[in-house]
Order: sequence, then C-alpha cells, then structure tokens
Amino acid sequence: MNKLTRSCLQLTLASLAFATVQAQTVKLGMGSYYTAPKSGDRTVPPANLRTAALANTPAQSAQWYSSVVYSAKPEALFVQPLTVKPTAAGLEVALPVKEVRPTVRRDVEIRYPHQLPLLIAPAAFQPGQSKLAKHGDWSADISMAQGADNMTVGMAHGMPYAFVQIGRGDAQIKIPAGSKAAVSAADARMLLVQTTAASYAVFGPTGGDWKPSGADQWLLHLPPGKGYLSVAALPDDKPETLALLAKHAYSFVQDTRVDWKFDEASSQIETTFTATTQTMEGPVTGALLGLYPHQWFNNATVEPRLGPAYDTVRGKIRLLEADSFKTTARYTGFVPFWPGVADAGRKTELAELMKLDQRNARRMMLEEGKGPYWQGKGLQRILKLMDVVEQQGDLEGRDKLLDLVKKRAESWFTGEGGGYFHYDTQQGTVASYPEEFFTVEQLNDHHFTYGYWIRAAADIALRDPKWASDAQWGPMVDLLVADIASTDRSNAKFPFLRNFDPYEGHSWASGIGMGELGNNQESSSEAVNAWAGLILWGEIKGNRALRDLGLYMYTTEINAINHYWFDIHGKVFAPEYKNVEVSMLFGGMYAHNTWWIDDPRQIKGINLLPITTVSTYLGQDPAFVKKSVASLGPETAIWNARGLYGKPVDIWQDIFAKYLGLADPDAGLASWNRWGSFELGDTRTHALHWLQSLKEMGTPDFSVTANTTLFAVFKQANGQRTYLAYNAGKTPITVKYSDGKTLTVAAGTLGRM
Repeated sequence: MNKLTRSCLQLTLASLAFATVQAQTVKLGMGSYYTAPKSGDRTVPPANLRTAALANTPAQSAQWYSSVVYSAKPEALFVQPLTVKPTAAGLEVALPVKEVRPTVRRDVEIRYPHQLPLLIAPAAFQPGQSKLAKHGDWSADISMAQGADNMTVGMAHGMPYAFVQIGRGDAQIKIPAGSKAAVSAADARMLLVQTTAASYAVFGPTGGDWKPSGADQWLLHLPPGKGYLSVAALPDDKPETLALLAKHAYSFVQDTRVDWKFDEASSQIETTFTATTQTMEGPVTGALLGLYPHQWFNNATVEPRLGPAYDTVRGKIRLLEADSFKTTARYTGFVPFWPGVADAGRKTELAELMKLDQRNARRMMLEEGKGPYWQGKGLQRILKLMDVVEQQGDLEGRDKLLDLVKKRAESWFTGEGGGYFHYDTQQGTVASYPEEFFTVEQLNDHHFTYGYWIRAAADIALRDPKWASDAQWGPMVDLLVADIASTDRSNAKFPFLRNFDPYEGHSWASGIGMGELGNNQESSSEAVNAWAGLILWGEIKGNRALRDLGLYMYTTEINAINHYWFDIHGKVFAPEYKNVEVSMLFGGMYAHNTWWIDDPRQIKGINLLPITTVSTYLGQDPAFVKKSVASLGPETAIWNARGLYGKPVDIWQDIFAKYLGLADPDAGLASWNRWGSFELGDTRTHALHWLQSLKEMGTPDFSVTANTTLFAVFKQANGQRTYLAYNAGKTPITVKYSDGKTLTVAAGTLGRM
C-alpha cells in the first residue's frame, strides 16, 4: 500500500478541505451512495490543473502523469526512457542514469532520478501554469499557456522524444553547466548536446537557425508557421542510431490506444498497441516506439525488427519502427475455491480450527482498521474461511458465515453501518469512509481497496445470485468496478482504467502521483486480487466484456510482476541489486522496503498477500519461490542485528508456508505452525486447507490450459494430475483441457477429475 506521510506532500489548500454541505443519498438497487462526504469528512482533492477541454471529464488519477493534474509544482514525470518536468522556467527533459543507493538494511536501492536536464522554454513569453491538455492510453500532452500564448509538450511511454510546440516566437534551450553543444555538420536542424550524464539531439524545423545566446544557452529561431521542435535522448553514439532518431523526430504523437481480446480456445490474451502520429515536416515515417522487457521478451513478432536499446529502471527499452505491435500472453487459470481435503488426520485437525475460527469470525472481520480497506479485507478473509467450511461439508456453518458477511457488506452499501461510499461528480471517483491510507486525500489504493470488496461480492454471489442482481446489491458493486476499471474512454462518470497503466503493464497506487521518483506501487499481489475479482464478477453476471477486461489485466499484471518485481527472466535488475525481489516499484526506483516498516518478513509478504486460490501464479518458477523463502533467514538476521525485532517474530509465517507450498507442498506444510502468527487477511483454517490441498493435488501445472475461464490443474511428483473447473453459468459445460482431457461440470459447481 501507498502510505506517504503528509510531510512529503505538496497539496493545495483546497485538497485539505472537509465537507460542510449536506450529504444526500442516491439509491442503487437496495444500496445507496452519498452525493457528498458527511460533515467533518474530507473531500477528494480537486483536479483543477487541466485545460478547458478536460475540465468536465473524469480526472485521470493514479497514472504516471497525475502529478500534473493535482500539483501546481508537479514532480518529474517518468515517461520512460525520458523524464520531463514542467517548471516556471520551462520544460525540463532528461535521460535518467542509474544510481545505486546503499540503505540501512545493508542492501541497495536502484534509482534513475531526474537530473541534469535540458530546459526548453519560449523566448517570447514566460511559460504559464502546467496543465494536462490531453491524454491517450499511454501518452499525455501538457499545456504551459500564458494568456493567449502557449507551449505544449507531447510524450508517450517508450517514445524517446519530448514533442514541443510553441505558439509564438523562438525557443530557448538551456543545457547543464559543463555540457557541450554544437549544431550537427550533417543536418543544420539538429543541435547535439553532451552532458556529463547523457547525450541528446534537439531537432528544429527546416529553416530554423541555431545560435548560442550566452553561457550554456542556445536560441532556436523558429520560422513562421513552424513553431515546433523535438528533444530526444541518445542510447548510444552510433551514427545509425542518430539517423534513426532523426528520421522519426518530426512524427509527433497524437494519440495512443490499447486493445485486447481473449481467445478462450487457446487461453491467450492478445494485446494490440497503436500510436497515432502527425508528421510536422518531411516524409511520413510513423512512430518510433520503445518496447519494455515484458513486451519484447519472447515476442517473435517484434524480435527481428528491434533496434537500439536504452538502459532504464525497467531494464532495456528497445526501439521499434512501427505504429503498432502485438503481444500475447497465456492465461493459466484459477478457480474460486478448492475442494475439501481427504486426509483423515488433517480433516480432524481442520475441523478443530474451523470451530475456533467460526467462533471468532465476527471479530476477525474487522480486526485492524475501521476503514474500507480493512473492512474489504476482512470480508474476503471470512469468505475464504467460508470456502473451507463449505467444502468440508459444514453447510450450516457456511450459511452462518455467509449471512454474517452479507449483513456487514449491506450495512456499508446503505451507509447505515460503520462506513459509507460517496461518488464525487466533479472528479469522477468513489471515495469511501472512514478514510484509510489517504484513499480520499490522495486518492490512493482504489484498486487494492475496492478489489477486496468486488472479490467478496463475487464470492457471495456464487452462493446467492439474487444478492448480486440489479434489484438488490449488484449496482453498488458495479459502482466500485467502474471506479477502478471503466473501459469507456468517453465515460462522463469515470476515467479509463483508473489505476492500470497499459504500457507499463501494471497498476499504480498513488492517486495524485506525488514523489520525486514518480508514481509507485507496492502490493502487486493485491492488484492481482482486484483483477481476479473482475473476472469472477464478470463470469457471474454474464458480462463477457468485463470478464475479458479482468483476464487482460490479471494476465498482464502477472507478466509485469514476473519482470519488474521478481525478475524471474533476469532482464531487469541491476547487478548491484542483491535482493531476490522488489517490493516497491516507482517510476524511477525499485527497492526492498515497505511504507510502514523495514522488517524483511513484511517487505517480502506484502507482494504475496492475500494468498488465495487466485495466487497460484506465484508458483510459476518453483526455484525462485524457494530462493525467495530462503532469503528470509539472512535478511531477518540483519534486521535483528540492528536491534529491531518483528512483533511477533514469526509474523506472517502462514503466508510464507503457503508460498513455499507452491514449490514444495511437503516443505510448506512442515514449515507451518498451527499456533504461530497469521496474517490478518488469513485464518488458520484457510492456511491448513491450502497447504493440505497442495499436498494432495500437487503443485500448479501451468503447461495445461482449458477452454473455460475458471480452471486449474495440479501435478504430483509422480506425474498424476488433478483437474478442476468451476461453472458459474446456469447450464452444464464440458471443459476441454489442452492435454486432451475433458470434464463435465454442472451449473454452479466445482468439478474435479
């Protein structure tokens, strides 16, 4: 979670306002939301820093460029490979260079900070307040207008350019002290700049004229009607690389779009990325795109065409001359719960734990905080307990737990219990109270928080479809779905994919994007939990488009996790970085830490929890799992040597046992302490059932897929497989697995073979 302290913020006074107007309710089915916060509760921050064209649209929070929307002095934007930063003096453009930062944890953080930038400014007028003028799916335009005068910059993930347009007069270029600059002998339009950190080319229009204008400053005369230039960083000093960048320097990005589709028969997600450009002069050359490792790795459709590469915080970003490209990824499946365990001894032990946990269920539903994150987490916690109770045959116990959870969720959905939901029409967002982790003040963590609620609602609906109907509580769940996952780019109520970054392939947690190292995400596993909730909710509601969206984000986020959090392919982490995994990913940094404590157990665990049947993806590389768990000992020894001790010392031991079980079920079960600590989104019952299930079924088998959405395959060491499939529909289905096996599953049941 993103838990930035107030001291590091630069919020406007308006964002700290508290509600004073009377809150009214709007009915949605049997639930309702509030039109304003209740008296004394904080309002969401205003998104005032947008041009008139965007002023009446939902604010795009939780994106890589959101700092521009919410801060009068925005932080650097990590476009990749470039960084840009609007300032009162003009636009800074830089190519970040690796910085290794030692920590008190005796490890290092890898940073690519915004530093030693070029400064681009109009010569005829002072730049005005930066505002978001336009955005595509992975591109953004910033306006720096002053009265009738304007300077705009266009940029897009992967593109090595900042595209600048100046409405009047000439352009000034200020270079860092000690840098060298000269007009290219081969092309008078180009100013070549060499700083102590990086090389750049600034491309002026034909007929433009470069002149030095003082120490470390150049003036570019812009002919009438040609108020444009672009700035590119150079990945190397090869003439052919400069020629490639010059070729596309006048293809200014206008829009970017991502499209996806799911092929159920092959269990494949195909994603298409398309950029639209405008040629400012010369021949039409189209876009020069930069592909991230998760896009080019094992992608035979682009590999032969890839060109020079930039060293970045995401590994190598490799250039591709194309307006469009595609990626494919396999969806490897999950089922909402696993069947009951068969071992007689473990069944007895499990029955004892079920009795204990059922007695404590009401307390465990809200054991930590009182706000929407902890409540949603608590609802899912009890429903995962309910899964086990149900599958072990205690239907009376299941019904009691189901009733308990439904009543608690309903009290929030009506605003008559401990919390409530508010829809802000000005910003196009759902705020929830009482506030936790700056979800209102900074619009943080919406996908984490509402992901728990959506997943909980889906688990309720599996047992009671009427509860999810439009006449009852379905519309309230749909409201939360729309807040984090609207796909309608012209939606007047919610932005397109609020938290998800289609080009980076993962989500962002900070709503307003503050911080000198860009936006960030910590708990990648909670993001996956949210997208799994969309899949289930879409299946239950018969909404194929929502299901496919969930499949796209679930599969894509997992792919990004394997590259940027776990680096299981060895393409991203710097050689100086010795930790097994990343726990905090920023626009310009990756680190092994958390927002609240640097206890290694919690650092590791935050990207594992909540471990449910959705979490089998964590076992895609068993050797990595074992390596990760083994690193806990040495890391904890360093923590203890600093005089710091976790409370309790075995905190989250259930999480690590379950994680290890994905690679070695026997070792995972042996490492679990029945009476040890447990993570507050889990129960002892669920932990034992998880571990014993893996012992009986084997580890996840990702080599086999199926022609349905909810499936899972496991394989024992002797090669014996267990096939599972869940049918959320109303008629029987016949599931065909890719290895030739078939399984008929009745409506509303879990099939096993």
